[in-house]
Amino acid sequence: MRTVELLCSPELEETVRAAWHRLAEAGLPSLARNSHPTNRPHLTLASVDAFPPGAEQRLADLCAAALPLPARVDRVAVLDGSAPLVWLVRPAPQLVALHGAVWDVLAEAPGPRPWHLPGRWIPHLSLALRFRDGDRRRARAVAGLDRPAGEFVAARSYDGDTRTVSDLDPAGPLLSG
Repeated sequence: MRTVELLCSPELEETVRAAWHRLAEAGLPSLARNSHPTNRPHLTLASVDAFPPGAEQRLADLCAAALPLPARVDRVAVLDGSAPLVWLVRPAPQLVALHGAVWDVLAEAPGPRPWHLPGRWIPHLSLALRFRDGDRRRARAVAGLDRPAGEFVAARSYDGDTRTVSDLDPAGPLLSG
């Protein structure tokens, strides 16, 4: 599996990580418990089995031209499917345009994950995986009712086979974190 992900500005990343820690301290599921070095707040634009030839450079060029993008976080919600607890992200026109352009590049990619496709994609920052909907009210109170803002400032791709990330910004390395 390969993804296209946007990374948060340092301030927005810290806000999300703080919510992860508050959830964990309250005994609720939280991504704070995921100790893998690639675990960090991000917004997934696409997920496919593999990138077509030449796609990685085209994606890097797209992201370099589009970033930074404004990020406006909305309410806490529990999504269907694997039931992650998320902070919804308001889909600004620039974000929707980048999402569509990414999928134009990946049109021939094998194994597109349907929940990331245009028309089905719900932009979000994950707070916890496999969350029980019954705990949503408590999670909202713990994660915070504020609506943080920031920017998406870098792009990366996660490789599920190697469990590594690669930079999708030809101008420089991934932000630390």
